[in-house]
This record gives sequence, structure tokens and C-alpha cells, in this order.
Amino acid sequence: MTSTGSAIDTDCITLTRFVLESQRQFPKATGDLTQLINAILTAIKAISSAVRKAGIHHLYGISGTANATGDQVKKLDVLSNDLFVNMLKSSYTTCLLVSEENETVIEVETDKQGKYIVCFDPLDGSSNIDCLVSIGSIFGIYRKNGDGPPTVKDVLKPGTEIVAAGYALYGSATMVVLSTGNGVNGFMYDPAIGEFLLTEKNIKCKPRGKIYSLNEGYEKFWDEPTREYVKSKKFPESGKPYGGRYIGSMVADVHRTLVYGGIFMYPSTTEAPKGKLRLLYECNPMAFIMEQAGGLATNGRQRILEIQPKEIHERSPIYLGSKDDVQDVIKIFEKHAK
Repeated sequence: MTSTGSAIDTDCITLTRFVLESQRQFPKATGDLTQLINAILTAIKAISSAVRKAGIHHLYGISGTANATGDQVKKLDVLSNDLFVNMLKSSYTTCLLVSEENETVIEVETDKQGKYIVCFDPLDGSSNIDCLVSIGSIFGIYRKNGDGPPTVKDVLKPGTEIVAAGYALYGSATMVVLSTGNGVNGFMYDPAIGEFLLTEKNIKCKPRGKIYSLNEGYEKFWDEPTREYVKSKKFPESGKPYGGRYIGSMVADVHRTLVYGGIFMYPSTTEAPKGKLRLLYECNPMAFIMEQAGGLATNGRQRILEIQPKEIHERSPIYLGSKDDVQDVIKIFEKHAK
């Protein structure tokens, strides 16, 4: 409802208000998850601001170091990681953190510990920073089980145990897409008031799309099921072929897939037989969101959310998106497994 004589919507729903309203459905809720999500939002706002000012403040370029997975670390990566770590530690709701940029698990100081574990990629798609392509942040939240001191074992959980997951997209606008296990909602950042406002309620991924998304430059290294699936979309027996769209930033590619339908793929290759994307802070959060929106996510042979991780930076192939499209991939993998 818009107040008389004003262009300002006085009944808009902010992300914090949305989470608080959702929290009321659980009488035993302590409010810790709301507090944690607010801390993540603060980090995202700061990163969004830094991304917009990167050129002015000389934040482009290589910082001179490499992260735990061997990728070159850029200045914005370092800043984004520091923002996430500092905000999560000071929220008094977390006990362990897993970041793409840190080789080992980050343990929160005992006097600041809470009951949640957060796995995150502070700045996904950073190879696109210098050419102004959309980039993002990804996070997955788990609850620690038991009363003992936190250990790495508490982190190594399948995605089925995710409490909440989301991503921020820094594009033509900044948007947060979030799921707390009851559907998916999108919130656009309004810098005039410093709040994320609900703009996309109960997002649903189409059962079938018209777009496939993967790096076709690696076709030489694909496995046979992937090659057969892509060929079936480019040269269908009937109807129009699928359109190919690939940005090279997981958040941007997955967001387009969520909105328009279709399938996003990052398969294993002969050079990377375990895939490239990391399970805990890239595949699992995105698979959780896609499934909450009615889609599917698989590694070709197993549901992504059911994979039991053995290490914090474990990689996995991934095929996610519209339910019917992903099922087509699964059928081809099953055929080749016979």
C-alpha cells in the first residue's frame, strides 16, 4: 500500500522483516538465525559498495597470493573474505566458518561462539571482475549438532542438513536470493534506504527451459554422457534447439537458470575428473535453492544434496536447473552406466 501523496511504499517487506515473520512460525526459535542472516546482509552491502567503487579505489587486479584451491586471489576477493569472516565472527551466532579463500576451517573464538556453521564463497566469479561482468557471493548455513567443542567433522555434512542458503548477485542491481527451507524469495537492494526489499516472492523454476549453459570450449575433455546430452539439445530430433548461454560466473549463470529455466552444467573433464566447483560452498547452496524452487541438482549419478563430503574443499560435477531438463541428463547417465 502506498501512502497518499507519497511515492514511498510504507508497507514494503524488508528481508529482515521477512525472516522475522518466518521465525514466528517456530515458537521455540531463538532469533539467532535472523541475527546471523543480518550479519551476512551487512557483509553483502559492504561488498556491493566495494564492487561499485572498485575502479575508483584501485581494488582491481591481482593481490599477489593464491587461495586454498590454487586460484589467483584478487584484491576484492581479499576484502570480501575479510568482511564475511569479521561479520560472521562478531554475530555471536557461529562456531565454524569455511571459506573458499582459507585452506583450513576458521574456528570462532570461544567467547563469541554460537550454534551455526557457515560455508561461503565470498566473491564468486572473480575472474570476471576486471571486465565488469556480474559476480556474486554464495553461502550455506548449517546447525552444529551436540554440545562438544566444534571440529571439522561438524562441517562435513551433506547438503540435506542445510538450514538456510542464499546468494547475492552484484549486477545491474544487487539482489539476494534466499531460502530457509520454505521456498525461495528474491530481495532487491535499495541503496536509498539501505535495505533489501522483497521483489520476487516464492520463485519457481520452470519445469523445462530453452537454455543450456556450460563452457563449450572444454568439449574435448567432456565425458560421453555430457557430450550426448548437449548434442541432443543442439540437434534435437524435433522442435527448435536450445539456446546456449554462458557467462562464466556461477551466481549469474544459476540466477538466469532459476529465472528463465533450463540447465546449468559444470561437468567433470579428463583434466578435472572430480569437477571444478566446490561442494560445500558452491554446489550445495545452489542445489538447495534450486530444489526449493522446484528444480533438481545432480552430479549425473547422485543427488547433489545427498553427497557426503570428505574434505572441506571437495569438488563435484554439477547439473542443475529445470526438473525435466536435469532428469534428461540423469537418464543419459543411467543409460551409459548399463
